[in-house]
Amino acid sequence: MKGDTLHINVSNHLVDPTMRRSTSIHWHGLFQDRTASEDGPSFVNQCQYSSAHTPEYNFNLGDQTGTYWFHSHLSTQYADGERGTLVIYPDDPQKDLWDVDDASTIITLADWYHTPAEQAMAQFKADGHEPVPGSGLFNGVGRYNGGPAVPWSVVNVVAGKRQVNHTPVEQYLRVINISAFAAYTFSIDQHVFDVIETDGIATVPLTVSSFVIHAAQRYSVVLTANQPVNNYWMRAPMILAGSSATLDKDNVKAILRYAGAPAQDPVTSAISAPVALKNGGSASPLQEYQLATLINPGAPGGSAPADHVIDLNFDAIWEINGIVYTPPDLPTLLKIINGATIASDFNVSEHTFILTQNEVVELRIHGSDHGITHPFHLHGHAFDIVQSASGPVNYVNPPRRDVIGVESGGVIIRFRADNPGPWFLHCHIDWHLEAGLAVVFAESPEAERQGPSAQTITPQWLNLCPTYDSLPPGKSCSCSQFLGSRPGPEFQ
Repeated sequence: MKGDTLHINVSNHLVDPTMRRSTSIHWHGLFQDRTASEDGPSFVNQCQYSSAHTPEYNFNLGDQTGTYWFHSHLSTQYADGERGTLVIYPDDPQKDLWDVDDASTIITLADWYHTPAEQAMAQFKADGHEPVPGSGLFNGVGRYNGGPAVPWSVVNVVAGKRQVNHTPVEQYLRVINISAFAAYTFSIDQHVFDVIETDGIATVPLTVSSFVIHAAQRYSVVLTANQPVNNYWMRAPMILAGSSATLDKDNVKAILRYAGAPAQDPVTSAISAPVALKNGGSASPLQEYQLATLINPGAPGGSAPADHVIDLNFDAIWEINGIVYTPPDLPTLLKIINGATIASDFNVSEHTFILTQNEVVELRIHGSDHGITHPFHLHGHAFDIVQSASGPVNYVNPPRRDVIGVESGGVIIRFRADNPGPWFLHCHIDWHLEAGLAVVFAESPEAERQGPSAQTITPQWLNLCPTYDSLPPGKSCSCSQFLGSRPGPEFQ
């Protein structure tokens, strides 16, 4: 619930020799006010831990509510399945729009690889081609070419009731893309729905027939079950470069089943044209720039020049402004706590920008798309999308979220540097992050060390690096056959 303090014990039982045995957990979308040590990215906010640790993550949720998720933030480990969902229930300002919102209407979309992530990453480094998943999963269930005809996932509804991505009767549907690579186009045959939340941020309701959801993004929608009692396909075909022998990109789907309908597969067809609405107008596929923030709309600083403008350019060799991000030996937060304050206190390969407290930061992200939309995620903040990949400049009521799709035309986003800490900005295609498509913002280093915004650092956190460094080779990971000679016990 809103305002709760979470105490999450993590027990590491990783033993598979083809996978990493160390790990760390990121609580995606949570701001971690004064608890940057709990954010999770290995070598930015913490050292990872092995079976020698049983750490406890402790952080307060503050005023945040909505749809989030968690995943490993060590290399490409979450592609092996270390990921899950997290919903913070609020006194929602739009609660009169639906009847039911519970765990049964959470929808996850995932890509699933039929080889270990470390092996797939090694091949990517060798040939430059992103690993293609073997199948797609809708609520953890999926079929693939040559595989078993497993039962489809079913979401149940009652005729006349309104639904949200979250439960089987009356639903507020919460759709979460927990993939390492794939995007999806989400739709429900013969239905339209109202988008009311993006990445944990309440939005002005917008009726659409479908939406594209990139890796790590979340959309919550209200579904009105006003069609004849029947079974309907919920579709999420993959948007993905490349192919594999087992992957059927169009076969990512589930069943929307009305109460009273027979337990059988649907025979419905997808919506192929705008849908006329009873109150006039029509519902079409979502364009991100159409979204408007419901509460406190408006980009920080309005249309006035930002205090700090940063241009970020990336290209085909996974550099941003000519630098391939490489994790340091000591976590960025530990360096800051020990006195690092200016850019020269960090290695060039750490690609760290210094932000001043409370300044308005404008990021202009552009580069080569390689035929791919790159979902960039900012830790520690939600940002306003002043200009999306397709759409006008908007400072008045732009969308607000924490993951933005970047194409060759680029995007402009703004946020206020009001949360001291070291915060990652990276492509959420995990293969690209591991290849170096990332930067770090060291936000208000002095404020992280002392004063009302100082970080809460526990003895447990301080012990992570010494314990990790003392591990014998092979204790954390036995995947050197995939990784070559890269140093560190987690790679041996």
